[in-house]
Amino acid sequence: MPKITIDGNEYDAQAGQTIIQVALEHGMDIPHFCWHPALTVAGNCRMCLVEVEKMPKLQIACATPVAEGMVVKTVSDKSIEGREDVMEFLLINHPLDCPICDEAGQCKLQDYTFEHSTGVSRFVEEKVHKAKRVPLGPQVLFDAERCISCSRCIRFADEIAEQPVLTFVNRGDHVTIVSNPDMGFDNNMSMNVIDICPVGALTSHDFRFKARVWDMSFTESVCPGCSRGCNIRVGVRNNVIERLEPRNNPNVNTYWMCDHGRLTAYPPVNEDRISGPRMKDANGLQQPTDYDSAARRTAQELSKYHKEEVLILGSAYATVEDNYAMVKLAREKFGKHSIPFIPHFSGQDERLLLKADKTPNALGATLAGAVADEHYQHIHGERTAEQTVLELLRSRKIKAVFALADDFLSDPQLLEAFEDVEFFACEAANESVTSRRADVVFSTSQWAERDGVIINFAGWAQQLRPAVTTEYYMRGRDLLHMSRLDRFGSPYDNWARGNKRDAREGWRLVQLVSNELGLDWKYLHTENVFDEIAELLPEFKGMSYESLGNLGQPLADGRVKAAPIKPIYEEVYQSSTERIESVGSVIL
Repeated sequence: MPKITIDGNEYDAQAGQTIIQVALEHGMDIPHFCWHPALTVAGNCRMCLVEVEKMPKLQIACATPVAEGMVVKTVSDKSIEGREDVMEFLLINHPLDCPICDEAGQCKLQDYTFEHSTGVSRFVEEKVHKAKRVPLGPQVLFDAERCISCSRCIRFADEIAEQPVLTFVNRGDHVTIVSNPDMGFDNNMSMNVIDICPVGALTSHDFRFKARVWDMSFTESVCPGCSRGCNIRVGVRNNVIERLEPRNNPNVNTYWMCDHGRLTAYPPVNEDRISGPRMKDANGLQQPTDYDSAARRTAQELSKYHKEEVLILGSAYATVEDNYAMVKLAREKFGKHSIPFIPHFSGQDERLLLKADKTPNALGATLAGAVADEHYQHIHGERTAEQTVLELLRSRKIKAVFALADDFLSDPQLLEAFEDVEFFACEAANESVTSRRADVVFSTSQWAERDGVIINFAGWAQQLRPAVTTEYYMRGRDLLHMSRLDRFGSPYDNWARGNKRDAREGWRLVQLVSNELGLDWKYLHTENVFDEIAELLPEFKGMSYESLGNLGQPLADGRVKAAPIKPIYEEVYQSSTERIESVGSVIL
């Protein structure tokens, strides 16, 4: 194991590592543009120049392997001068687009200009002009003038997406990137190139010109788009989700997320929402009501029927806590030891991330005591329903249904079989076929409005966190998750009047009904429910919200092994965003 010295400190290194890898492992950030730990080394930006003793010229840290006794200086006069020269060269033809660039405020080129540049250019000639707003694919736009030719996007397309359709053309200061004219960069992983682009050369059709990052809050959460559970950062402005970005979790999604999750997971939080509970009147029309009245009506109606006539439904879209509460209600009041839930499959498992199971918590629902409906070919767990939901409904034995949030009546077969149900209460976050059919609708929180735990297909437990505020639940529980608009907005500012829905967590709504049925539940917070789960269910033994942290943990039954703990690589611009948030009180 070679030992090397970096800036006067001695470190152990692994054979074959490069200088920049050793520095990263020990918390040092050597400036770089083209290097990325998940991609091959290109070495073409030259930003990571360092001084190595006994070598006559500066070396690039990303491609220089360590050797026993190597002495590296990253902040010597020679290294600093080299970085300043590289920055001057990169800025010669770079346009002053910062005031209109989506990357402004989270741009490595901006940060490095402040940190590693002289602030003076000797170039007085006219800049080279290139094509702007060039579509590389259906989701990605390319601005050639902003490109610094780091080749990250080209390597990602070749090595990760395995769609080698991007390449450099031309030479010198006219070099640019083009996509294959017959195919384009049309891939379910394509938008990751926007995240790894160190400048504003690649922008998203979806997010373009929507918001400035210093006006947004960023909350770490989990994508609900499929059973993979990719780790994400939720960007919110004025209580509206503007975009989702991946964050690194070596046990789940590494550095990436798919376009499907990025584009489909957040619109249901922003659009077609149900705000506040509703009940049908004597004319069969849904009218606004309060939660206590809705719970009282539900309890009264469910009490009218024999336990065999009542169907309690879980949901693979709901959290472990929600499903546990529903199972507990079914057991304590109706003598049912498990409840069914309906899986939702679409397509096939993709090579990288996207799963055929389009629900985030099928395994979590199973572990909480729910049973997958056999009719829908659920593949998680060993337990299967004795009788499918469709068979139960067609038998005409079911007279009352109480369900967690899931638009299961969008299935025409279930909707037709539902005709003989006399009373139907459900939790719902969005307008749907299911919510319109219900006699009582409880407005429930969307995934980005609440705390909760979900389990991915492999058995990795992860925590949802609130990124959007409801009337009942505050998002900004600490200043780190608050944007400038959050801090300084007043009721008189149009940009601080984001719509706050009247919605509550699923388990809380179940508790209201349970207590109306004579049970005495006293959960105050979602964490109280999970603590009980961790105490009673062996798969969750030893877990807590604190132990789950930002990256989650494997189930206690040992079905999945955690990857070795390594330093989490994050782009510099993310810490820059945090700096903007932390000093927001002085930004006017």
